[in-house]
Amino acid sequence: MAIVVPASFGRFTVPSRAQVRLRVSASSNQRTFRRDSVDWVKETSSFFEEDKRPIMLFDGVCNLCNGGVKFVKDHDRNRSIRFEALQSEAGKKLLMRSGRAPDDISSVVLVEKDSSYIKSEAVLKIMNYIDLPFPQLAFFFQFAPLFVRDFLYENVANNRYAMFGRSDSCEI
Repeated sequence: MAIVVPASFGRFTVPSRAQVRLRVSASSNQRTFRRDSVDWVKETSSFFEEDKRPIMLFDGVCNLCNGGVKFVKDHDRNRSIRFEALQSEAGKKLLMRSGRAPDDISSVVLVEKDSSYIKSEAVLKIMNYIDLPFPQLAFFFQFAPLFVRDFLYENVANNRYAMFGRSDSCEI
C-alpha cells in the first residue's frame, strides 16, 4: 500500500491523535510501505516531551547537507532547531514517523511535534526558524509553485554527492 500525499500540500501532517503505522516491505522496492503494528507517533513522542524544538533530519555523510546544518547553526541565534542524521537510529524512527522509509536519505526532513515537512517545504520551514532575512525570503519563495521548487530541490539532491562530495562520517 502506498501513501499518497496531494502534491499541493507538500507536507505530511500528523494529527496529534493519529497513528502512523508504517514499515518498509521486504520487496525490492524500498519505498513501498505496508501497515505494521508500530505507532511511530507514539514511539517517537519522547523526542518532544522535554524539548519542543523541531528536528532537522539530514544526510550525515553529504558535504552539502553538513554545510547546510552548519549554515543553519550559524544563523540560528535562538537555537530553535535540533539536528539528527538520517542514518542514526533516532533519524530512522523520525523518518518512519514522517511516512518515509527508514533508509530514505533523499531529502532533508523537518519534524515538528505534529507535522513533518520534506524537500523544498522543509527548507522553507527551516528558513522561518532562523535569523533575518531568511524568514522574509521564505515568505517570497512560498509563492513559487511547489512542483517548481521540488523540481529544483530534487535536481540538486540527486546530484549532491557528485557536486559536493561525501565524507566518511557525520561531521556534526
